[in-house]
Amino acid sequence: MSYRSAHYLKASLAVSVLLVLGAWLRGAPPSLAATAAASEATPSATPGDTSSSYIIGPGDTLEVFVWQNPDLSQTVPVRPDGKISTPLVENMVAVGKTPSQLARDMEKVLSVYVRSPKVNIIVTKALGELTQVKIVGEVVRPEAIPFHEGMTVLDAVLQAGGLTPYAAGNRAKIVRTVDGRSEEIPVKLQRLLQKGDMRQNLRIMPGDVLIVPQSLF
Repeated sequence: MSYRSAHYLKASLAVSVLLVLGAWLRGAPPSLAATAAASEATPSATPGDTSSSYIIGPGDTLEVFVWQNPDLSQTVPVRPDGKISTPLVENMVAVGKTPSQLARDMEKVLSVYVRSPKVNIIVTKALGELTQVKIVGEVVRPEAIPFHEGMTVLDAVLQAGGLTPYAAGNRAKIVRTVDGRSEEIPVKLQRLLQKGDMRQNLRIMPGDVLIVPQSLF
């Protein structure tokens, strides 16, 4: 093969490769860089914030952070009357609200003085009655335990060490305050613990009192 023929063949092959590559690029999926840019532009799903369901109670300590306003940011206790006071926000009811709800209420008040305020509430210490569950009566360790989202009767009983030999577990009850009224919810603990009856594994709410009476004989 002459030098000129070899050169022509190489040139032809190069043109063919370029044509095939161009066709592939026109139909190819987005590049990795474009895909990464698109993923960054699209917000990822954010896991649920556990504080969104936490109910503030008296005695809790709250860190109030007002973005770009350090003079308005403070750590304050929730007073026995259920209120807090911070600069420009006096006697704001905190009890019975989630941190997010309290933050939005404070933003409304601060908007009179601050342009587009952004408030974040963090519970740094949870001591309130509304953040506890009490279990009393015939359990190994009668006590007040911290409430957590998803808590059940079984969680409370296990944390209290279980029932004593004198417990009338099937006569237990949950005492719950709803809209200022006390209501009783029966729960058969022995059926739950001994027979695995999960229908008795009721959900616990903040402020509930689980009472386990003593057997009559």
